[in-house]
Amino acid sequence: MKVDRHSKIVELIGKYQIETQEELASYLKEAGYHVTQATVSRDIRELKLTKVQKENGRQCYSVMQHQRDFGEKYIRILRDCFVSMDMAQNILVIKTVSGMAMAVAEALDVIGFHEIVGCVAGDNTIMCAVRTVDDTILLMDKLKKILNEQN
Repeated sequence: MKVDRHSKIVELIGKYQIETQEELASYLKEAGYHVTQATVSRDIRELKLTKVQKENGRQCYSVMQHQRDFGEKYIRILRDCFVSMDMAQNILVIKTVSGMAMAVAEALDVIGFHEIVGCVAGDNTIMCAVRTVDDTILLMDKLKKILNEQN
């Protein structure tokens, strides 16, 4: 849920000139996210959002450029090193290019999928403990979307 909400926040601040936490909370509620001011404040801190001055002089939330690059680096690692995935109930097994399982496991940790409780990485295999069988299916769909997106 947090990853989805964070993604929605980045989308909203890219689409609208949002000046306050209350305004952001309002947009999130319109999008179906039930959030408190404290949650929005924590999300802003976790996403490392900053306020920048727009052409009209207004101070609006923005994603810091280096933060965007940081996330893209891990997405690129995931895309470049991923080979396959399969599930066994609530365990997701991901195969990677030889020697890259730890890097992909770190990418999964940084991306912060809520469904993943933890990962164990070997040389070319990662075992992800996932909360439920349904979450495993949802996670596989999310990973497929990331892997199939064009840069």
